Order: sequence, then structure tokens, then C-alpha cells
Amino acid sequence: MNANAVSSLLSGLWHADKKVTRILAVAGLITTGLVAMAGSSGGMISRAQAEEMPKIVAAPTISVAEEQLAPITTISHGISLYGDLKYGPDFRNFDYVNPDAPKGGALVQGTSISFDTLNPFTLKGTAALGLGMMYDSLMVSSADEPSSHYGLIARSIEYPNDRSFAIFHLDPRARFQDGTDITADDVVFSFNILMEKGSPVYRQYYAQVDTVEAIDDLTVRFNFKPGNNRELPMIVADLSIMPKHYWEGRDFSKTTFDAPVGSGAYKIQSMEAGRRITYERVKDYWAADLPVNRGSNNFDTIRYDTYRDLDVARQAFFAGEYLIRSENSSREWNTAYNTPAVKSGEIKKEFLPDNLPNGMQAYVFNTRNPLFADRRVREALQYAFDFEWLNRAMFYGAYKRNVSYFANSELAATGLPTGEELDILKGFKSKLPPELFTQPPHLPNFDPPNGRREALRHSIKLLQEAGWELRDQQLVNRKTGQPFRFELIIRQPGLEKIALVLKARLRQLGVTLDIRLIDTGQWINRIQAYDFEMTTFWWQQSLSPGNEQQIFWSSAAADQPGTRNFAGIKDPVIDELIKLVIDADNRESLVQRVHALDRVLQWGFYVIPQYYLGGDRMAYWDVFGRPDTVPLKGTSIMTWWIDADKSRKLNKGGY
Repeated sequence: MNANAVSSLLSGLWHADKKVTRILAVAGLITTGLVAMAGSSGGMISRAQAEEMPKIVAAPTISVAEEQLAPITTISHGISLYGDLKYGPDFRNFDYVNPDAPKGGALVQGTSISFDTLNPFTLKGTAALGLGMMYDSLMVSSADEPSSHYGLIARSIEYPNDRSFAIFHLDPRARFQDGTDITADDVVFSFNILMEKGSPVYRQYYAQVDTVEAIDDLTVRFNFKPGNNRELPMIVADLSIMPKHYWEGRDFSKTTFDAPVGSGAYKIQSMEAGRRITYERVKDYWAADLPVNRGSNNFDTIRYDTYRDLDVARQAFFAGEYLIRSENSSREWNTAYNTPAVKSGEIKKEFLPDNLPNGMQAYVFNTRNPLFADRRVREALQYAFDFEWLNRAMFYGAYKRNVSYFANSELAATGLPTGEELDILKGFKSKLPPELFTQPPHLPNFDPPNGRREALRHSIKLLQEAGWELRDQQLVNRKTGQPFRFELIIRQPGLEKIALVLKARLRQLGVTLDIRLIDTGQWINRIQAYDFEMTTFWWQQSLSPGNEQQIFWSSAAADQPGTRNFAGIKDPVIDELIKLVIDADNRESLVQRVHALDRVLQWGFYVIPQYYLGGDRMAYWDVFGRPDTVPLKGTSIMTWWIDADKSRKLNKGGY
């Protein structure tokens, strides 16, 4: 622009509005020299006009770093889902551990899992128990808070208010078990290899992660896709960190018996394929004295022995072949533990309650099978499970009925929907069963007079409505004549007795149930491939449900092998409710949204609910010491230790 043009422009602005000129001046767009040249017709302005105009000085330039333009972030030693952290930045240890617990001794445990791989991250093969001890994560959760994480490999986490990304600052002391530094590149590698070659569960679980990048050697950033998923920073904080240098040149997708290099407190000492595996505590473990680890990882060695037969495993425990067991059979708990070692106190036997949601343990319908596609059929078959009789006759009255998918917690939907839950469900009213709004969740009770007869009558009515009818005491499809017959696969002999009761009740409906007992490895492979008609499964839940609900119930998971949607649920309403649960921005709203999800799942009749205990039946040889405090999420054997004096007295436990 030439001088005359500038003069004409500024003169026009001046006569139009002196305020505009002042604004331009403050912005540094005009200078004293240009004003002196400006005139209304391209010539020089008068001295009087010049004196009236303000003297203008160019505004100074202020340098703004790119970081200052980013959203304001919080940098902390920990992160919680909604509220404040219990433990401050200077905490020394969790309250539920003994920070002075002695190190030493040998923990031996039994298992029914016969393994054929040392890679726990893929679908191929059956992984050995305990491999998770080999890998540390960026942060770890505390056991006495609903959902809080504290730094391990990452000494701090940085995130904005909207949690649209998370930056982890790694501890410069962090090392792999071979002494190699843990860097941001290893974190990026671990995430990418799980997404590319790991189990499909990881692709579901990390689906909301957009990108991950190493900012420098000790800083890694996860960027998240748009949404309101407050849990995402904690989800990626749980990522198991693997060494990039070890896996380069190896096929991550294959089974292996090569002992991998890990990042955790334990490494593999020895193994016999399929029979036993022994881990040893890493003596120079860099994180041994971090607050999140102090008082934990106390055993020098941890061994898992495999027993194919549960009765043999129990007798091996009584003989002192291993030191601790969780007893799943109420009958055996009440009858089989009357041994000299129990009577003398050498074996301790106790029930350890917990405050966790018990989730859903159930017979699972594979709704991919047309036999179970009709909701009325699934409801009818629920009436074949006589829990009250089983609890008296076989369970010694030990169990409670599992109605909810979040039993034993405030997350369980009970009564009729109210408040936010009702408002949410009204939005889907046309797609939900009408009785969901008028009847509380319930399951059959055969104890009232004529209870069993009424239950059978209701079942037959539902089956007839769904197109089935009785012919010569056999239930058949009215159109095709196909008999109603299906197979239940189980992996524990003790479950067979209970299944036989179910078989007898189904027979009264004209339904034929075939029971097939298979080994654990075959069972795992079949349920991961959804190659079954009915099986048993236990969906365990946390105090703060979130992303994992997609793996359990979403339509996307139904066709993806390796997820936990064994029922094959494909319901757009459930998909939307899962999103609402994930997007909850406070605890009260989370509870209400989980109620809505739970209620819709219950009225979908995807399973025949079984029962829950509300804790663990633990039997153990008296060689242990353990903390006085039991945390919210229950006790963990990794906070126990071997008492040297007790060990020597019983000649068990490694001393």
C-alpha cells in the first residue's frame, strides 16, 4: 500500500470515528509517521488536526510459548475417577500393608490350569498363572479406594480438566529385569503391540485412545477421542509395560516357552510345561521401596502346581504340598476339612468377606444360537433353576441368589426405577419390555405353596408363545418339529452335580440338556471362540464400572472373538447405556446409570443367574503373617509374608 492510500484510509477513519483510530493505534497497526502523512484527500492534514490526534506508540510484542496455549493441566502423583485422592504426594505406604513385612520364604499354590504359553497377552494357547507379576504398569490402583491410581513406572501424571489427554512422566530410575532403562518408546511399543497383535480385548478396551506418542525419553502422551470418558487416563495407566528391545525380532502373536524379560517384581525361575512354574523375586528390583510397593511382594519365590482333578488338589493341600487354597464347594467346606491338621490349628480355615460387587455368576445362553434368540424362551428356562432347594440341600444355606449383574453393591438395580435412572429408561421406553417399568427385578421362588407348579405353568406358557409345544413329553418346535435340546459345557466336576438338578427340572419342561465336562484349556478355547450353546461364567465387577462394560455386553464385542460378551448380546439400548455409564461425571450419576444398564440386562434374560457368596473361603497352613487391615477390595496374598518361626515349626514355607 503506497503513502497516499494509507493517508486516505487513516483520514477517513479519523473523521468517521476517533475511537477506531485509537483502537488501531493500540493494536500497533498505525504509527506516528503514518498519521503525520494522512489527509482527507490524500494530502497533508493541518497542524491543528495533528495536534488534536493522540500520539501513538507501537505496542510491544509479547512472546507466548506454545505450551501456554494448551489447556490448563493438573500434574499429580495420582489420579482418581471423581473425588480426592486418599494418599498425598508424600505417602510412604498404603494403609492396608505392613511396611516392615519381612522378605523371604516360598509361597506354593495349586491351580487347575495346565499352561502351554508364557505370553498372557494373546488368544493363542493357555497362559501360565502368575505371569502378570512379571509386568509393571504406569500406575497402580489402591485397594482401599473405589477408583484411584498412584505412580509406579510413571512418577506423575498430567491431564487437563476435560481429560482429553494424559501425559505420563516416567521415573528415571525405572528399569526392566535385564537392567535396561524403561523409556517412553517402550510405553508406545507396549500399547501398539497389544493393539496390533494382542487379544481382541485390548482393541475393545483401548478403543477410545486416538494416538500415543513419546515426547522425549521419559515423557509419553496419550490423546483420547472426543467424549466424556473420565476413566481413560486410568485405563491407559494400567498398561503392562514390555521391553521393545526384547520383542523386536520375535513374533508376539505366537505361543512361546522362552522366559520373557519383564518390568515387574518377579521373573520366571523355572518351569515344567503344563505342570508347574516358579517365579523368583527380582533382587535388584528398582521399585521395591516405592510407596505403592512397600509391604508387598514379600515372597522370595512363588510356585504354581497344576492339578487336573479338584479332589486330588484338595488332598494335596491337606498333605502340605501347597500352602493356601480358596474353596469353591460349600459341601466340601463343611465336610472335607475335618482333618487332624485343621483340628490342631496347623491349617487355618476362615471366611474372608469383601465389599466388592459380586458381579454375575450364571449359566450363559449363547444367543448367537437360534434356539436362544427369543427372549421368552430364555425367560422360560430361568424357571428350571430351583435355587432355594439347591441352597438347602447342597450348599448348606451358604449362598444368596444372584439377581443383579452388580450384586452385593449399591450398583445393583432393585425395586422400580426412579430419579435419573427412570429418566434415562423413559428415553428408550418403546424399545424396552413394559414390565421393566412396573415390576421390580425378580427370579422364580419355588418355596411358596404350589410354587414349582406355578413356575412350570408359566414356563410352558412362554414357550408356547415362542412357537414350542409338547409332543409325547418332548418339547418341539411347532413348525419344524425340532426337539429342544442343547449342550452345557463345564470344566469342574463339582459343577456337574448342580447341572444334573438343572437337567432334571428342564426335563419336566420337555427340554433335553446334555452335560459335557471338558478340561480347562479346551473350555477356554471354546468360550473364546463362542463355540458353545450354554456354559457357566462369572463376570466380576469393580466398584467403578466403565470401559470394561463394552467388552462384556456391547454389540461390537459380540462378533469379536476373545471378548467377554459370551451371551452374544446385540442391543442398541444396551450400547447407549454403556456409553452413558462411561460418560458419567460424578459418582451419583454413575450409580444411576449402572442401575439402568443392570435393569435392562436383567430383563433381557441372557443368563440363568446362580448365586454368590460375598467373600472367600480360605484355608491355609499357619506359616503366614498378614496385615491387620482388610481393605475395601478384599485381602491380597501379595501383602502377606512367610513367618520364619512358624515356617520352621511346620517345616513349610521355605525356612
